[in-house]
Amino acid sequence: MEIVVVGRHTDVPDRFRRHVEDKLAKVQQLSPRAQRVDVELTHERNPRQSDVAERIELTVRGKGPVVRAEASADDQYAALDMAATKLMERLRRARDRHKDYRKNNGVSVPDPREAELTPVPDAEAAPPPPAPTVDGDAVEVPWGDSPVVIREKLHRAEPMTLDDALYEMEMVGHDFFLFIDAETALPSVAYRRRGWSYGVIRLDAPVRSTAAAV
Repeated sequence: MEIVVVGRHTDVPDRFRRHVEDKLAKVQQLSPRAQRVDVELTHERNPRQSDVAERIELTVRGKGPVVRAEASADDQYAALDMAATKLMERLRRARDRHKDYRKNNGVSVPDPREAELTPVPDAEAAPPPPAPTVDGDAVEVPWGDSPVVIREKLHRAEPMTLDDALYEMEMVGHDFFLFIDAETALPSVAYRRRGWSYGVIRLDAPVRSTAAAV
C-alpha cells in the first residue's frame, strides 16, 4: 500500500512523513483492498485561526468506496491523531458492513461500485491539469481577477440507492453526497439535517444511460 504525503502552503518534514507512515500502518489490516492513502497537510496562514492552523485530510483509495477523514488543530501531530482516529473508525464500519452483506446473502456477490479505480497520478510528479480528469482529483482555479479560488473535484457517479449514498456520505465524513439514484436515474444530493435527520434533492433530468453517469 502506497502512502503519499503532500503539503499545501507548507513544507512536510521527513520526521512527520515517517510518523504518518507509522500512524497509518493499520489501514492495510482494516482495508486489505486499499491501494493508496493520500495525506494532505494544509497550513492556514490567518493568525486568527491559529488554533486550527494545521489541517490534515486522509483519503483511502482502492477497490470500493473512497473513505476519508479530516481534522484541524494547532499542531500537525495533533491533527493527524484526530484524523487517523476518525479514519480507522470509518474503515472498521466499512469492513463490518461488508461482512454483514456477505453473511446475509450467503454468497460473495461483487459490488458494482468496487471496480478497480484508475491509479491517481502522483501530485508531486507534475503540475495539476486544467480540470480534474480522474476520480478523486481536485484542482484549484482562480475566479477571474478576484482573490476567490474555486476548488474543482471529480466524483464517481455510478448509480446507487439512497441507503448506499447515505452510507458513503458517512464514510467520507461530509454533510452532503452527490449520486445517481439507481431507481429513478435522477442526479441527486443527499444531505445531513439536524441530528440524524437527512434530506435528498433530485434534479428532474434523468441520466440517459449508465455510460453517461460515469
